[in-house]
Amino acid sequence: MRGVLVVNLENLLGLISASPLLTVGLTGGSVMIGYLATQWWAVNSRSRLEKKRTNLELDILRKKIDALDKKAAAGPDVAWNGFRKFTVTKKVLESDDTFSFYLEPHDGKRLPPFKPGQYLTFQFHLPNKPKPEIRCYSLSDGSISDEHYRVTIKRALPDKNHRNFDPEKVGLISSHFCDSVNEGDIIDTKAPSGKFFLDVEVERPVVLIGGGIGVTPMIAMSRFLTHLKDPREIYFFFGARSGKDHMFREEMLELQKTNPKMRLHVCYSRPDTEDELGKSYNHESRVTVDLMKEILPSSNYQYFLCGPGPFMDSLVNGLYEWGVPKKDVNFEAFGPSTVKVGPKTPSAPSEATAGQLAFEVEFAKSGKKLKWDPQAGNLRDFGSDNGIDMGGFCGAGSCTECMVAIKDGDVEYPDGGCDVEDGCCLPCLCRPKGKLVIDA
Repeated sequence: MRGVLVVNLENLLGLISASPLLTVGLTGGSVMIGYLATQWWAVNSRSRLEKKRTNLELDILRKKIDALDKKAAAGPDVAWNGFRKFTVTKKVLESDDTFSFYLEPHDGKRLPPFKPGQYLTFQFHLPNKPKPEIRCYSLSDGSISDEHYRVTIKRALPDKNHRNFDPEKVGLISSHFCDSVNEGDIIDTKAPSGKFFLDVEVERPVVLIGGGIGVTPMIAMSRFLTHLKDPREIYFFFGARSGKDHMFREEMLELQKTNPKMRLHVCYSRPDTEDELGKSYNHESRVTVDLMKEILPSSNYQYFLCGPGPFMDSLVNGLYEWGVPKKDVNFEAFGPSTVKVGPKTPSAPSEATAGQLAFEVEFAKSGKKLKWDPQAGNLRDFGSDNGIDMGGFCGAGSCTECMVAIKDGDVEYPDGGCDVEDGCCLPCLCRPKGKLVIDA
């Protein structure tokens, strides 16, 4: 009988797939046939499915926690006050007159993370200079590292047409970096800072646009998103004159290869004979909004731009004209440049308006009281025209080195608001609203 029972059970078990109503359940040594076995089979199946679902949800949760941990590392931690000493551990030629400098803390302690797009502020005591020279340079390494920072610096050529042209100042520190700063040297820098950065918590597709050395924060942003394995769509536009000026060429190609969500578009305005279209670069043109209209599926992106003044003027105003909201256009000009938003040649003020503009600006520390000249554009240029140096260099409100206290009166920012300490202003971006006294 035992042998027959085994055979019958095997036969019955073979019918499971044919009819769940004849399912046989073996539990606790008992045989269940028919409806009872069907219920056991259903409950057991649901239990297995729930277990799989729970494991899947746990796996997804673990991945989200891991991503959040990585993103949290981009927090705005302030690691130190004032200047800290760093050792130049590596100097790499990126293109003509352009070098990357790898910096490690001289004290050997770990470094805090930074937000992609932020910069370092350097201080140099040069011979025959009465006070230290201060400059800001964007961080170009977007990976999360507690061992080093990287800045990439191109020798700046003086712009003789700029209102603040000073051949002894423009290009002074970039030339010093390129010519005199070498591996093993120790330099002073402040902690990463700056309000121009990509917020990784805002999960929107982005368009990164860099002109010349203005590509450095864009490299940091693209590297950062790639490091996080962020799934957002990225369009990366880079403009250079030719292959000789194409910094980070191999790095860009590697990012494109590593990140399937990134689409790279390299534009050469004046390619050399050895530059190969389709290999060295993608477009023989400048980076323009018209080109973006051809490539982008829509204008619904967050835009991040950095480059020289004329490059930025064209693109920022072009994006506005395309209908991109101002809140989605984030830009930073480098060097002594600002972005001129709006009409290039504003109409002359009426007599009534001109009368209202005839007020006094007092520079308390300098002991000067001057009649405001609207043609100056901003307080920093107005002061410079009258022999008053308020410091700073970026001309775009990024370095905040020109920040000054307001003792009386108020200012306005023609190109939008500015996040600055209460009771202070950034002279490079603002102009007086009326009679004004500043501590400069």
